[in-house]
Amino acid sequence: MKQHLAKIALVVKDYDEAIAYYTQKLNFELKEDTKLSDTKRWVVIVPPGSEGCEILLAQAANDRQLAAVGNQTGGRVFLFLYTDNFYRDYNNMVTNKIKFVRPPSQEPHGTVAVFEDLYGNLWDFIEPEGK
Repeated sequence: MKQHLAKIALVVKDYDEAIAYYTQKLNFELKEDTKLSDTKRWVVIVPPGSEGCEILLAQAANDRQLAAVGNQTGGRVFLFLYTDNFYRDYNNMVTNKIKFVRPPSQEPHGTVAVFEDLYGNLWDFIEPEGK
């Protein structure tokens, strides 16, 4: 048997606001933006050079979903963004005013820092050891 994660849904307040943040601030690629109805779109973003799991931006459709925006994991780190050059990308993110809540540190698994996205979701930003 062979399986893999293809997409992960990230609940957002507004499609266009989220697209702007991820493509302009984090340099993600907008892979797809298809209108499904007057209120729903299929919006897929990926990190630059990614061939793995994609993020589906899912606009909150009710109060319960809206309450989960920015807190899908109860305040724990939610997503893990790997890079092949930590300080190149870290410096670019700082220039783009990405809010880091934990500064870079050298850990057994690599160089890591934690940043907060526009809604407050926490991301580990990592250059794995040995890359």
